[in-house]
Amino acid sequence: MTITGYDSTGQTAGENVLPPRQVTAAEDLDAELRALEGGIDTVAPLSPAPAGEKAAEQATEPARRRPLWRLVTWPDVLAIASFLAVALFVTAPLWLNLDHEIRDDPQDQAFFEWMLAHGARVLTDGVYPFFSDRMNYPDGVNMMANTSVLAVSLPLTPITLLFGPHVSFNVFLTGALALTGASWYLVLSRRVVASRLAAWVGALFATFAPSMISHANGHPNIVSQFLVPLIIWRTTELRVPGRAVRNGLFLGGLLIWQAFINLEILFMTAVGLGVFCAVIGLVRRKRHRGEALAFLRGLSVAAAITIAALAYPLSVQFFGPESYQGLSVYVRSFGADLASFTAYSTHSVAGNPEIPLKLAQNPSEQNAFFGWGLVVLFFGLILWLRRSATVLILGFLALLFGAMSLGPRIYLNGKDTGVPGIWAFLHHLPVLNSAVPTRWAMAIAPVVGIMLALGCQRAAELVRAQPHTRGPVRVAMITAVAMALVPLVPAQIDTVKMDPVPAFVTSGQWRQYVDDEHTVVALPLPDSSYPDPLRWSAYTKQDMRIAGAYALLPTQNPSEPTDRTAAFAPPWRPTSGLIASVRQGNPLPMVTDARREMTLADLRYWKAAVIVLTPQPRDIEMLRAMSDLVGFRPTWTNGVWMWDVRNLVDDPDAVITAEGTS
Repeated sequence: MTITGYDSTGQTAGENVLPPRQVTAAEDLDAELRALEGGIDTVAPLSPAPAGEKAAEQATEPARRRPLWRLVTWPDVLAIASFLAVALFVTAPLWLNLDHEIRDDPQDQAFFEWMLAHGARVLTDGVYPFFSDRMNYPDGVNMMANTSVLAVSLPLTPITLLFGPHVSFNVFLTGALALTGASWYLVLSRRVVASRLAAWVGALFATFAPSMISHANGHPNIVSQFLVPLIIWRTTELRVPGRAVRNGLFLGGLLIWQAFINLEILFMTAVGLGVFCAVIGLVRRKRHRGEALAFLRGLSVAAAITIAALAYPLSVQFFGPESYQGLSVYVRSFGADLASFTAYSTHSVAGNPEIPLKLAQNPSEQNAFFGWGLVVLFFGLILWLRRSATVLILGFLALLFGAMSLGPRIYLNGKDTGVPGIWAFLHHLPVLNSAVPTRWAMAIAPVVGIMLALGCQRAAELVRAQPHTRGPVRVAMITAVAMALVPLVPAQIDTVKMDPVPAFVTSGQWRQYVDDEHTVVALPLPDSSYPDPLRWSAYTKQDMRIAGAYALLPTQNPSEPTDRTAAFAPPWRPTSGLIASVRQGNPLPMVTDARREMTLADLRYWKAAVIVLTPQPRDIEMLRAMSDLVGFRPTWTNGVWMWDVRNLVDDPDAVITAEGTS
């Protein structure tokens, strides 16, 4: 079988089973239309009718369409329900323990909870969607440059308002997995293969591949790939003549929607589709001359509507306030280890809890980890289906994505081989300098899912064409698929009990001190190691503005003023740096009048109303340091130590000395 009817000869893969015969132009056209509009048909027996008579009938009868949303049968319902069941199994620890957070990536969970609160605030208060000063005041955060997931946060507003951003995050993550599975299944079963079982196997892997489960541990925007199969389907539909406007508008709408979920996934999809369509167009150029022109017309319409809709948001992302110019060189060096492709993830049942972490940057970036069984099966399927141009192109895409994921330097078992990867020549280019190379391995999972569907379909065809092979073929296919996929069965997300939002926030007591012109300064200031204040702000529906941030922000290095690469925290300031040093275990520094003067300048810069410190490791040391810096001791108020610094901040004549404030 082939995707959307594409293969090296214009016929289905069933030609490997049945004797070849000559077909007329009308028969060939009808087969292409059936493949395009009605999904891929199974191999049919040879018709006893004369070729000329059959061609005439096919030329006059239009192909019957099978829309994705119609003709849903009980097998379809069960398949879709299975994706929801697996998604709930994976995320169950979050649902069963609402006072828990993701163990491996709590900072990103807090970040997305804050983003969900931002989306709700856009609808309820009408705030500007592409920038916010509710975090990192006074500089703020460029929302377009920080995966604001507006296409998800806006629809989830009712849940965010009724149940809070923490529950909304769980809905986001679980729904992302379930919808992605359903979308892949519908596209595969309606447009790629005839067997629903084959479509289910392919969709199951594309949705719950090790890389997807890895990113489910904190990155719901990345696992929200339910639009990817639809984009693939609508892109291949562009070749239908006479429907350029309709197909272009449909595709453009999907591209715009995906842009407000995750641009990185959209970019990877565009690269893969670009390579696929270019190569398949060359293969088919002689026998299907009109397709290229129809495709380009539809693509022009899609490009026009997408550019028109995204021109302003993207200008804010790349040129607006708090925009940056690519990721840091450190992040751009994140590559997949060669050994990771045959290893098993910590998020798979066969995974070793130690080995995978030596082959990946962190638990959430296990982007390859297919295991030996699946690697062997994948290349075996390519060899078996090699007469299909589609299969060969998919194999090439998998190798291309794998090579790009290796990063600028190729590593094997954690050791630098000294061999440069192709990414070494790409990561300095605009747009590419904002991509994390190891994530290109994620793009292999959909390719493998499609290949699994095609392989299962091909086995079903072989059984129908040669009934005497039914037993051996079924045993061989089931055994091969089981050996490849059973070790990759996903494990549940690991969670830990999170620090509760302090009563100072939940009771609303903070409102007695903080107005819309002032901020809450938490100790330490929020960053990747302490994201809790983001959750506090989200809990208050972002009414509470906070200093500091965990977000992608431009580097502001006085020694390198031209460096505008992204950092995961605001620029260093004397007070935030000192408290962070104390929290990390360093001894308390000597507090001088010069340090107190810098602290006062920082508090005025942040427009601080109160400084708060919750019980945590090294809290006594941080309390002593801040008390020495501001000249007075805090009060214990509803679960926090609080310093009321409004008089210091609002009085331009106030100073701090060793004897106290004046």
